Amino acid sequence: MRSDLVFGALSHVPNRYQLCQLASKATRKLHKPNTRLQDTMNEVLVRFHHTNPSAPAAEQTADKPVETRRAA
Repeated sequence: MRSDLVFGALSHVPNRYQLCQLASKATRKLHKPNTRLQDTMNEVLVRFHHTNPSAPAAEQTADKPVETRRAA
């Protein structure tokens, strides 16, 4: 049920207004054509339940080495 997903996502987001803003932005970026928008929204809420969406991306990818490309 979506309400369970919302309450799970609220564990990382301080208030519901911010959750709505972050979820709408993430849904627009992750939505694929020919899929239901509701499924994309549910997927975003599940991701928010497991990770902090308001954390900077640099902190989440700090463990991965950055590759640099060189001109040929």
